Amino acid sequence: MTTKRKRSLEEVVSKETYTLWVDMLRRLVPDGRTHRLSVLVAGMLQYAYLIAAENQDDDAEESPVAQALLDSSELGDPEEVAEHLYDVVDRLFKDAGVRHKRTSAQGEDYSIAENALEEYVSWFDMPWES
Repeated sequence: MTTKRKRSLEEVVSKETYTLWVDMLRRLVPDGRTHRLSVLVAGMLQYAYLIAAENQDDDAEESPVAQALLDSSELGDPEEVAEHLYDVVDRLFKDAGVRHKRTSAQGEDYSIAENALEEYVSWFDMPWES
């Protein structure tokens, strides 16, 4: 049985795609700006969600990560989505060998992973149209 710690987006998107994403993060995170990286990771999650949705009828036994992505689409709160997907995003950064936890110049801790989940939840929001 797969434990929560070992869940990976690779289950949904393919080994080739996941390997590319890991390489991208390995190269981009060290010097990258959080507000840009979080949107990149949110896009990865959105892509994985679309793949999970397209394949949801194909497998009698759906992967736990695919189910978490599908379940997360019905949630509007980043904290609730984090309950389903934080470990998967954390794993992505670990596989890339980079840290998602950072400290601002003012000494405040923050996380690219948490910001990515917020971006994922608000993916279709367009505040300028309100």
